[in-house]
Amino acid sequence: MSTLTSNPLRVVTDLWRHRYLLGQLIKRDVLLRYRGAMFGVAWIFLSPLLMLAIFAYVFGQIFQSRWPQHDSTLPFWLLLYAGLIVFNLFAETVSRAPGAVRGYPNFVKKIIFPVHILPVVPLGAALVHGFFNYLILLFALTWAGGMHVQALLFPLLMLPAVLLALGLSWFVAAWGVFIKDMTQIVPMFVQILMFMSPVFYPVSAVPAALRPLYQLNPLGSVIETTRAVITGNPIAWGTWGITLAVCLLSAMLGYAFFQHSREEFADAL
Repeated sequence: MSTLTSNPLRVVTDLWRHRYLLGQLIKRDVLLRYRGAMFGVAWIFLSPLLMLAIFAYVFGQIFQSRWPQHDSTLPFWLLLYAGLIVFNLFAETVSRAPGAVRGYPNFVKKIIFPVHILPVVPLGAALVHGFFNYLILLFALTWAGGMHVQALLFPLLMLPAVLLALGLSWFVAAWGVFIKDMTQIVPMFVQILMFMSPVFYPVSAVPAALRPLYQLNPLGSVIETTRAVITGNPIAWGTWGITLAVCLLSAMLGYAFFQHSREEFADAL
């Protein structure tokens, strides 16, 4: 295994070295998604805003839902939206990963092209969407009268989810080159994971016998931590640190697997 593959600092510096190319690919990816639309890139802001409005109407007015076993004054739909920001970033990245390399066969066959940045492109696009979701969350918190200064830590606390999505993206992108069924399998897995993660409910609402299994889900830990930060509750920094270490390890393993498999990409494509 090369030094680049096994050294976390070298991975970071390598991505930084290709930051311009990576930025251009992310920009192209985002713009192509909205090309031809009447409102264009404005949908980056309009889409989450409309989703939040629907949540507020359905869960706030029709169902009048309350967050189970929680004494927060924040409405149900706002706590739900906060969890979805984390999960949607993960879901968008991993769901698009199977085609991240397969969709660019011409790039793969160029010897000098840094193929390993291709699975990072979906993550970059997801971060753009996540940023606008976060801005809307801050606006909604202010409007609901529940804005806390520590809510500004929300992006930092999402870091483990970013690393987890990146690691799985490298894994899935490599598998997607050889297994075409990954484009069908991964979205189904992501959908199952959404209901197995505390997106629509807190971990405290899970039966005690199943709670240890939920605590093994690093994504669930991130969701719970980010909810704590917007409700003004204490942050479990120890748990967050362990989750960060696990997700960093998954990112390194994903990168190592991708680098190990990349020599066969050109033949498979």
